[in-house]
Amino acid sequence: MATPNYGYEKRQRELAKKQKKEEKLRAKTQRRPDDPHAGPDAGDQAAQAPSAPADPAAS
Repeated sequence: MATPNYGYEKRQRELAKKQKKEEKLRAKTQRRPDDPHAGPDAGDQAAQAPSAPADPAAS
C-alpha cells in the first residue's frame, strides 16, 4: 500500500483556503458599492463641482 502524501494534501487545503478567502473578499467588495474611497465615481464628483463660469467680470 502506498504511503499518504501529506505535503500534497496540505498544499491542496492551503489553496482551497486561499480561493475561499479571495471569493469572500470579492463578494464583500461587490456588496459595498457606496464606499466613497473606491470606484470610478470618486473622480467624477470633483470634475463636476465647478459648474459656474470662472471669470464673471469677462461677461
